[in-house]
Amino acid sequence: MTAVRNVHERVIDAPAAAVGALLDRLSATDDPIFPTPAWPRMRLDRPLAVGADGGHGRIRYHVTAYEPGSRVRFDTPPGGGLDGYHELTVAPLGAERCRVRHVLECEVRGAGILQWGLVIRHLHDTMIEEIFDNIERAAAGGVARPVRWSPWVRLLHRLTWARPRAVGTPAEARLIRSSVDRPDYVDAYRVDLLPGLPRDPAAWTGVLRDAFPVLARADGELLMDVNTAGLTARASILVDDRHVTLNTAVKTDSPRARAYWGVVKLVHPVMARTMLRRTHRALALAAPSAGERAQAQSPAPERS
Repeated sequence: MTAVRNVHERVIDAPAAAVGALLDRLSATDDPIFPTPAWPRMRLDRPLAVGADGGHGRIRYHVTAYEPGSRVRFDTPPGGGLDGYHELTVAPLGAERCRVRHVLECEVRGAGILQWGLVIRHLHDTMIEEIFDNIERAAAGGVARPVRWSPWVRLLHRLTWARPRAVGTPAEARLIRSSVDRPDYVDAYRVDLLPGLPRDPAAWTGVLRDAFPVLARADGELLMDVNTAGLTARASILVDDRHVTLNTAVKTDSPRARAYWGVVKLVHPVMARTMLRRTHRALALAAPSAGERAQAQSPAPERS
């Protein structure tokens, strides 16, 4: 067993009350500081308060202390690999400055010791500094020295990015459901629509790489003609309030088409998942951070 204590702090040129107000919006739909969409969103089962349960990504925790405007503590459940707590505090340093501090204390055991040293610590340190960047953007109007990702963090981020999951063709995907009569093959893969990601399905057409003709568009769905080698094939991208879903429907119209599809369908699921995942991550990395969105909506007042 190894005890871990990890501390980050930053002085922010803004009143503690202004920064504390940002802290109070953690996990809300308009959370201005958690670094989405590049990192998984913090989700709690209720508004920020003692007893709320949730987490971000695979990390689970519950709120054990909350002092509005100044302190929030999250404890991790036993057996989760990082047994302990993390805490975010805001302390005034005069009328116009404050210190933001994040402390993680936990115990790691067995393989978790290696995982902490090689993976989790690097991702954690970068994410916490991005939280501080967003606080500085939203409260002080800009960041003096924004965090930079190391090559190792970029690699880990790519490897750990969420993978699309297989689902049934959504009922809301009406265009693709009506586009192919009695299809021989259908599938659908889904990713979460993270805060800051585009809601226009046209922005997601990079999933399919090539410029396929658009046949129709309605109710958040864009339908494309992806016919090839004698196949009648359609693909659609559906964007709703929570998800982006890539749908496919294929009909084999001839022996040649059936032979072709017999080979292609072996790799199609892997290709569809890979392209959707790459597009999802690329759009997330290109999107404005939570702090940049908050700064654009409510620019910090100029200081004399």
